[in-house]
Amino acid sequence: MNALSTEHGEGYAPILQGLWESMRTGQEEILLSPYLPASYAFLTHVLLCAPFLALDAMGSVCQRVRTWRITAGSDPPPSLRRWFDCFCRLLYRYLTTVLPATALLHLVRSPALPELAPSCWQLFVEVFACLLLFDTFFFIWHIAMHRVPWLYRNIHQQHHQHHIPFALAAQDSSPLELLLLLLLALNSAWLVGCHPLSEAVFHLVNSWLAVEDHCGYNLPWALHRLLPCLGGAPCHQAHHTLHSVNYAPYFTHWDLLFGTYRAPVQYLQAE
Repeated sequence: MNALSTEHGEGYAPILQGLWESMRTGQEEILLSPYLPASYAFLTHVLLCAPFLALDAMGSVCQRVRTWRITAGSDPPPSLRRWFDCFCRLLYRYLTTVLPATALLHLVRSPALPELAPSCWQLFVEVFACLLLFDTFFFIWHIAMHRVPWLYRNIHQQHHQHHIPFALAAQDSSPLELLLLLLLALNSAWLVGCHPLSEAVFHLVNSWLAVEDHCGYNLPWALHRLLPCLGGAPCHQAHHTLHSVNYAPYFTHWDLLFGTYRAPVQYLQAE
C-alpha cells in the first residue's frame, strides 16, 4: 500500500488524485488567483443556464416544452432580449462589485493547495455539509430580507422584479445581495474546512440548484422529483408569487419546522 492510500485509507480514489494533480500541475497560479472565486461563480452560472436558454427557445415552437413550464399556458418563456439584458446586468455587477470584494477576501485568507486529493467519502461529506450550512444561512438571511422592510427595499426587492423567474435570473439581484450570497457560499466552505476540490464541487452543485430553482420548469428529470427533501422550482415559484413562504433555497426542513412551507400543489390549487 503506497503513502497516498495509507493517508486516505479505504476511501482513497486514484481518479480524484489524478484529477487533483492535473489541476495543480502548472495551474497553481490560477488556482490561487484572487480573481478565481468570482470568475468561477460567474462562468459556472452562465454555462449552467445554457440548457434552459435552449429550452426557452424551443418553447416558442414546441408544445411539449411549454407543458413543462410551471405556468404553462399563462406565461410565455422569456425572450432572448430578457436573457441578454439580464446577462449584461450580471456581468456589470460582477465586474464592479463582486470581483473586487471577493479578490480582497481571497488575499486576506491566503489559501494553500494540499498535495493530496480528498477521498470520495470526504468529498461527499464536505459537499453535503456545505449545502446544509449554506441552506441554513440563506434561510435566516432570506427571512430577514422579507421581514425587515428597509432590507427588502434596498437589497432584496430587485430580485423579486421577476414574478416568474428564469434560469439566468437566479443571480439577478442588487450588487450587495449578489456579493452577500457569494460570501455566504465561500464562508460555508471555509467553516466546513473543505478541500479545494470539494469546495469547487460544492460551488458547482450550489450554482446548479439555484439555476434549477429559478428555471421556471417542472421538468420530469428535475432533482426535486428524485429527492423529496428538495423543494425545487415549483416551491421557489410559490415564493416569488406569494413572497411569505418557502424561504429556504433548496431543502424543505427549515420551512417545515417554522411553518413557512407551502406545497406547490396547494399553491397551484390556490391560484
